Amino acid sequence: MDKQTEQGFERYGTYQPSRTGILLVDPYNDFLHHEGKAYSRLKEIAEAVHLLENMSKVVGEARQLGIKVFYVPHHRSEPTDYMNWKYPTSIQLSTRDRQVFAKDTWGGTFHDDFQPQPGDIIIKEHWSQNGFANTDLDQQLKQHDIDRVILVGLIANTCIEATGRMAMELGYHVTLVNDATAAYSWDHMNAAHQLNGPTFAHAILSTEELLEILRARK
Repeated sequence: MDKQTEQGFERYGTYQPSRTGILLVDPYNDFLHHEGKAYSRLKEIAEAVHLLENMSKVVGEARQLGIKVFYVPHHRSEPTDYMNWKYPTSIQLSTRDRQVFAKDTWGGTFHDDFQPQPGDIIIKEHWSQNGFANTDLDQQLKQHDIDRVILVGLIANTCIEATGRMAMELGYHVTLVNDATAAYSWDHMNAAHQLNGPTFAHAILSTEELLEILRARK
């Protein structure tokens, strides 16, 4: 645990389960399954950090403690996406052309290890990287009296970072779990957690560090 994270816990205390939410970002087969369309690009880092195992540990512990899980899914691709948009990005167009997370397909289905359970909340799909943009995420968090969010899922330097940064701007306490996410390169992981993460996150923890803190709440 770095000094900034330690100081943050000294300043704000640790997590209250009733006021904490897990933001489970884009847990699709195309990202998480070895046969998924995007998995080959994530494979090296996902396996090195034990991504699936750590995501499962965080979500499982949260459910045991009564911490609410919010699914934050990317838009499921359709062939006609962005046809009349003024400024789609190259990433958006590539996602459409490859039909990553395609609607009504296996790749656009949540991974078997992360099927929604009773009480979980599925947020409206985001079109790019920010899980708050044009969705009901902020409203749902406020309606459930959540003011601390813990982000896990994909991808570290895009959707995780964009969503976490916006959460901070909206007044939430933000935790990044640096081995319950992955990216397409180690440079991207370094940027997400070493360079950019400290500029907006209140805590940057490993899975084991987070679990130790959460279990202490018992």
